[in-house]
Amino acid sequence: MVTKIAVPRFNKQSGFETTVARSSHMAKIRSQNTKAEIILRKLLWASGIRYRKNYKKLPGTPDMVLIKYKVAIFVDGEFWHGHNWVQKKQKIQANRGFWIPKIERNMQRDEENNEALKKLGFTVIRFWENEIKKDLNGCLEKILRLINHKIS
Repeated sequence: MVTKIAVPRFNKQSGFETTVARSSHMAKIRSQNTKAEIILRKLLWASGIRYRKNYKKLPGTPDMVLIKYKVAIFVDGEFWHGHNWVQKKQKIQANRGFWIPKIERNMQRDEENNEALKKLGFTVIRFWENEIKKDLNGCLEKILRLINHKIS
């Protein structure tokens, strides 16, 4: 078993501080119903693919679940889930002692959830937000290919 990455509390007692403006900005960041999720959901629905959203009965609460095909779909934000982490990690300047363990724990949790879903017989698809914004049809094609593969 892999050791869980410990993430410190983000507070003054732990040595972390932020401005009121930054705090206000961070509070507005959504964890559900992001623009990328909504765009993908609308396209799936228009294509006749029905899903459950933010399905709490499965590990990791997938953003969309195609129960009929046992497919779990996640739409991950680049910052929060460590896209290009080796390069991005070096660029974090403020509160490194918090953000680096935080993002690395998110990445670790994503892997744990992927494994748990696979053990339940689900296929996991993860898209980066920018991937959906830049190549929405490519993302839909990936889902459709997987569904067609499961049908045949």
